[in-house]
Order: sequence, then structure tokens, then C-alpha cells
Amino acid sequence: MLVSDYINSRQRRVGRASIKRSLAALFALMIGLGGMMSVSSVHAEVPNAVPPKGDHQGEDVPQPIEFPHDIHADINGINCMYCHTYARRSKVAGIPPTSKCMGCHSVIATDKPRIQKLTEYWENKESPQWNKVHDVPDFVHFTHEKHLQRFVFNNEGMDVDNVSEVCAFCHGDVKKMTVAHKVKPLNMGFCVRCHEANEGPSDCWKCHK
Repeated sequence: MLVSDYINSRQRRVGRASIKRSLAALFALMIGLGGMMSVSSVHAEVPNAVPPKGDHQGEDVPQPIEFPHDIHADINGINCMYCHTYARRSKVAGIPPTSKCMGCHSVIATDKPRIQKLTEYWENKESPQWNKVHDVPDFVHFTHEKHLQRFVFNNEGMDVDNVSEVCAFCHGDVKKMTVAHKVKPLNMGFCVRCHEANEGPSDCWKCHK
């Protein structure tokens, strides 16, 4: 059955409100199928790049909702940039608005305590007060856009579907985590080693404005 036929039949039977819920479910299904189709390439290495060396055991940062990255990014194969939409065009990666979460979770997993808590925020017209995990001092200028351009969009042979492998350079293997926690030092030595290994700029003013 074509999507248009499905919509028309549903509209005749249940009305406009139910159509919106059906479309949300259909959209979520398409995301899930896309994740399954690309699962074989998720663990590919990043071409023309040397991952920075260094590990860190950060303390867990409490969050208003224990967001499961593993379910979204690994099991369902959702691209990091689908939620963190600013990363490809600005300094910060950005936190998805609650409306984006509810686009799926108005119909998916509505019986789960996490989703019920999310829905409560949504109905109260509030946003969860997320706490930052991967932070750098104010005197450090880091931009996601520049790094994604270098390692993803301008990197020959790199598939954008594998962007999580680039994100892992600084954030660790987040798609295997539930609540994200800091596993990379993100200090000056860590950044300098990465710039040296990947022919990044050595000018102090590139990072210290």
C-alpha cells in the first residue's frame, strides 16, 4: 500500500488527530529501518584521520532524564546530527528541543517512566534542564563545525552515516552509553596531540581568542 493510500484510508476512518499520530509512528519506523540498513557500516574507521590518544575517568553528571544514547544511536541507528543539529554549522552541537523528542515519543514507548517524565515537561511547556558533560574553559575556542568539516564533510571516503566515529574522538563511544559521561581528557595536551597527528593548526590564536 502506498503511503498516500494509507493516509487517505486512515483519514476517512479516524480523523485528523489520529493521522498525526500515525505519521509520527511511520516516521519513527523509517528511522529504525534506516538504522538497520546501515548497521554494517557503523563501526567503520575514519579515513585520513588519527584518533587522539588519552583517556579520562569522569564523574557521572546527573541529568533530569536518563537519556539512553545506546537505544537511540546504536540499536536504532539514529545519526548523531539528527538530534545535535547545530554541530555541522556552528560552534556548539546543540540540544534537541523537546518538540523533536515528542515527534516520536508522543506515540512510541509512552508507557516508559522516562517518556512519561518527558511528556510531563512537554505538557508543562518546560524544557528539561540538561547538565553539560563535555565542557572546556571559557578561554578555549572549540567549534564543532570546523572539526566536522575536516573529518566528515571534506574528508574523502568518509560516509556521513559514520559520523559517530568522529564524535567518539572527543566524546568516546557514546552510542554504547546510556547517560553520556566524560571519557576523554579534553585538555590542552589532548588537543595538541590531535592537531599534530592530523595536521591541524598550531597557531595559539586558533584555540585561544
